[in-house]
Amino acid sequence: MKSFKDFGLLPTLQKSLRELRLREPTEIQTRTIPMLMSGQNVVGVAQTGSGKTFAYALPLLHQLKSLEDDGEAVTQEASPRAVVMVPTRELGEQVAKAFKTLTHDTRLRVRTALGGTSMEQARRNTSGPFEIMLATPGRLVQMIEQDMLLLDDVRHLIFDEADQMLEQGFIDDTLKIAAACGAARQMSLFSATVTDKVRKMIDDLFQGAELIQTAGAGKVVSELKTRNIKVLDGKRWPVLEKLLAERVKGSTMIFTNTREQCEKLAREMVENGYDCVVYRGEMDKNQRRLNLNQFRSGKVKYLVATDLAGRGLDIESVDRVINYHLPREMENYLHRAGRTARAGRPGMVVNLVTERDSRLMDKVDGKKTGTSKESWLREDPFARARASARPLSAKKKKKKVARRG
Repeated sequence: MKSFKDFGLLPTLQKSLRELRLREPTEIQTRTIPMLMSGQNVVGVAQTGSGKTFAYALPLLHQLKSLEDDGEAVTQEASPRAVVMVPTRELGEQVAKAFKTLTHDTRLRVRTALGGTSMEQARRNTSGPFEIMLATPGRLVQMIEQDMLLLDDVRHLIFDEADQMLEQGFIDDTLKIAAACGAARQMSLFSATVTDKVRKMIDDLFQGAELIQTAGAGKVVSELKTRNIKVLDGKRWPVLEKLLAERVKGSTMIFTNTREQCEKLAREMVENGYDCVVYRGEMDKNQRRLNLNQFRSGKVKYLVATDLAGRGLDIESVDRVINYHLPREMENYLHRAGRTARAGRPGMVVNLVTERDSRLMDKVDGKKTGTSKESWLREDPFARARASARPLSAKKKKKKVARRG
């Protein structure tokens, strides 16, 4: 398919795509949309940032609107026609926004029930008739057990970011949700990687489904440039400060491996005049959401994070990812790198590499699909960084990161 027009989508959806200035589908969209529109069960595996959300959203909206046009409108309260499962509240809010860009002309209704919100809020969200239920697994199971939803009429069941969902321990919940849905449902699963848990889920729920794995699945995207900077373990800060002094058009995500490393780095950045926010586990969810909104809006240029931010977040302004501490697993590296160079936009990942990272970097070299700018510093990498460190004002030094999580 060379154009979205070739899919035979409803005119209202084609109009929304034109307004979004989207004309050419990505590989995962080209390969999965026709199958989903014909009613097949599909497992789609593709790189982060490759357009998986629209790959299932477009055929879903087409099918639901077609049913309505044929006289099968949803009239029963709290009885959706489709369920879309997401692993986190943040991703759910992101997917809801994506649906909103497509549904304003179709008038199809999307309701959310996401973890981190109250049950009363979920009850209000799901009152009245609606077509699409967008939920996290734990919250949806609670609602099923309390008879707040009726899923007998569900025709479409979709699992988004399945690898992340299962890594968070939601396998039992996903099975309960599948059992509660109508037997005639069409099922689809989308994931950036195929872990052992994802394979088991495919075996349990998707027997006979078409497995679509794009050519770039499990690799970094071709638009991504890579810089590897060799550093001594424990001597990362001077190199990072030099990187922060470089001019970058958009914003920067900086990854660490632990909550303690995340907090320590954020404090050091603020003490040295670099305004940042934190995104990690075991922090107040409302604070984490506020931090993310500040970063997404551009009010803050730097997000210091753990791997919690490595999956699912789609922030258009991220032009650079810095691995302050490299992860141990290749899967986590791919998710982190996938926060930039999304949807065909350019991006860069900068790796601060120590001797212990050599095994991972060998794997990274094997996963590259595009140009890689190797920047191994053979000399002392800290001397030039210290020389170029930006001057600090006393006022900026007094800032505290605690207010931002």
